[in-house]
Amino acid sequence: MDYLQGKRVLVTGGAGFLGTHVVEQLKHFGCGSIFVPQHVEYDLTREADLEKLFETARPQTIIHLAAVVGGIGANRKFPGKFFYDNLMMGVRLMEMARTQGVEKFVAVGTICAYPKYTPIPFQEENLWNGYPEETNAPYGLAKKMLLVQAQAYRQQYGFNAIYLLPVNLFGPGDKFDPELSHVIPALIKKCVEAKERGDRQITVWGDGSATREFLYVKEAARGIILATQRYDGAEPVNLGAGWEISIKDLVAAVAQASGFTGEIVWDKTKPNGQPRRCLDTQRAREAFGFKAQQDFASGLRETVDWYVRQSPRP
Repeated sequence: MDYLQGKRVLVTGGAGFLGTHVVEQLKHFGCGSIFVPQHVEYDLTREADLEKLFETARPQTIIHLAAVVGGIGANRKFPGKFFYDNLMMGVRLMEMARTQGVEKFVAVGTICAYPKYTPIPFQEENLWNGYPEETNAPYGLAKKMLLVQAQAYRQQYGFNAIYLLPVNLFGPGDKFDPELSHVIPALIKKCVEAKERGDRQITVWGDGSATREFLYVKEAARGIILATQRYDGAEPVNLGAGWEISIKDLVAAVAQASGFTGEIVWDKTKPNGQPRRCLDTQRAREAFGFKAQQDFASGLRETVDWYVRQSPRP
């Protein structure tokens, strides 16, 4: 477990929700340096900015977390931006990593890359057996191209790039902006603010039948570090908790954790998103010893408590 010892590590998106936890865990492994590019200085879709970044950071290892992300609403509103920015960041960054002699590239993809009707639990072998769920397909496909690029570069150039597929993340520090947030922070914001206003009901998209799997953000960071240390394979690897919960039960859990006791109204004119999500996590256990340990209920309470403590609200 000494791969990271003395290495210069570039973490794109290292100031973000997942990235801050990855950087924090990297500090414990004796890295030579950890460089986190700021978007105001480095636009990763621009080649000139990437050249400047590599001159400054001189990375030996890259963990690519940077992404333009959001929930169903944001994906429907900005599909072109989500596709272009995510695609170009990945393509240009990995190409420059190859030409600059980077030793290892850790590409972090998305559960949205899976086909809409993937059998449960999602196995990595099913990744190409259909088109992604329509509301987030541009984002999912753009991130999926990282896998194609990684495998092509490994085949032609012997480039050591690995590809990880984390499930939906949650935890303290998440984005709570309704335009950008995923389901758990969006529900927490809705429930906490409804309780504070004394509202008697909240409205939630869909009918509650869809299922999702959630991984606590610190667990995801631990999985990424383990993969960086131990995994050098060509095949994609799921990072998940290995269980699923219906949106209906999730809303009830968030309402309870938030102290909201009003009525839940389902807006069935709005989409559910992908019908079910639950990952097969066997490959991660076998390849680099990752198994999620965080209890969901306690992680949810920590996330609600973190949000409530924020003043002003994010």
